[in-house]
Amino acid sequence: MSDDAPAAVSAETTPPDLPDDGLVVVVKRDCPTCLLVVPVLEQLADDGELTVLVQDDTEPFAHLPRCSADDDLDVSWALQVTTVPTLVRRQGGQEVARTEGWLREEWQGLTGRSDLGPQLPDFRPGCGSLSEEPARWARLQVRHEGGRLRSRRIQISALDDEMESLFERGFTDGLPVVPPTPERVLRMLDATSRSPDDLVAVVPPDLVECTVEKVAINAVMAGCKPEYLPVVLTAVEAACTDEFNIHGVLATTWFAGPLVVVNGPMARAIGMNSGINALGQGNRANATIGRALQLVIRNVGGGRPGGIDRATLGNPGKYTFCFAEDEEGSPWESLATERGVAEDRSAVTLFAAEGVRGLADQDSRTPESLARTFAACLRTVAHPRALVAFDAMVVVSPEHGRVFAEAGWSKARLHRELAELLMTDTDSVLKGLDGMAPGLDPSLAGLRLPKFRDGGLLITYAGGGAGMFSAIIGSWASGAIGSQPVTLEVRP
Repeated sequence: MSDDAPAAVSAETTPPDLPDDGLVVVVKRDCPTCLLVVPVLEQLADDGELTVLVQDDTEPFAHLPRCSADDDLDVSWALQVTTVPTLVRRQGGQEVARTEGWLREEWQGLTGRSDLGPQLPDFRPGCGSLSEEPARWARLQVRHEGGRLRSRRIQISALDDEMESLFERGFTDGLPVVPPTPERVLRMLDATSRSPDDLVAVVPPDLVECTVEKVAINAVMAGCKPEYLPVVLTAVEAACTDEFNIHGVLATTWFAGPLVVVNGPMARAIGMNSGINALGQGNRANATIGRALQLVIRNVGGGRPGGIDRATLGNPGKYTFCFAEDEEGSPWESLATERGVAEDRSAVTLFAAEGVRGLADQDSRTPESLARTFAACLRTVAHPRALVAFDAMVVVSPEHGRVFAEAGWSKARLHRELAELLMTDTDSVLKGLDGMAPGLDPSLAGLRLPKFRDGGLLITYAGGGAGMFSAIIGSWASGAIGSQPVTLEVRP
């Protein structure tokens, strides 16, 4: 994303000083346990080593020496306080022990005093720290960690509509986007172990260096949850490889755009849809992961329709096209495993996809018949006379998958059968035959050629349990002259 991209940067603040040695307790008035332990704090104050920090009203604690307000919550943030009261022992400028709530045994062990609160019950749980309240936590994170963000902040006046401002600046795909505030971007970045300034890829067509932060900004705008970010990062990396060739996918006048297929534990963990309507709308992870990739290409790389994106018609999948494979229901190894990724690992496969075309066969009860249906429909990819020119993906539905599984057909067997069924005598597809101009050059007469190059037909498994319908997704020009599918393992 260029320097004009939406982001926000806040100055990093320095946490308040804490005593190098002694006890620090964080409390708040609006906490019954904090009020309960006031007599204990009075006992510890007599030793002269207790510092009391109050998150709200200091009045119940004001009589204690070394009591001060932490109403900006900077100390609570620095100490990572999640519960009050929190008692911390510091030594040599470092924390060496802490306890939360009131548990006499732990307080006595931490302070070295055996006479604390004899009149109190042995245990009372604490309350949530004010620094953990979502709105306050987000503001604190911006104040203390905002310096991690490097993108230029765009100021929008209070009278301006945020959504309309993003439309006007060209940062959307035609649909509203979520404003990428510093709070949202930092929350997104928390989902990865990678540094915000790590380089993810150089994004065509403008060949702009894209950092983790830039991807996070676009993931926010797309509506992603933070836990989706590792998948989005992997999709961006895969799209920008020479093999996938996103520049070519953009520049072609063909329909193609990037399709993201996700495999492995992460797909299930983030709630991706691999079942009913897997290729359609309604699932947040599917919809926003694919959209985030498209927004990175648009906003970082400059790949916009009418510019470098020259698609004659395009397809709705260029908004977003992403689904998970149904590995638990599948009778076969997953697409990622087939392409070299260990079964217990998560992976993303990028495929240059046109729109979805339906494949209906409600009559075949044998794999031989169903395979012939698949082959007949696959012959139409791009053009019935186009050979070794385009790749394709078949998304096999559960009802069709059951026909193959009950007959004991492996995925490799289906690949072999389809490859044989799709071999074509070139004499039948030459230019001009049957009054049709397209076809192979007459110099190729007398040969027998495959419909797809070796490795150019991918088979995946997804969909609802009812309906004897599968799907074919054609691709763009195949192999080194166009785009090749790319599979990368997801890393945190």
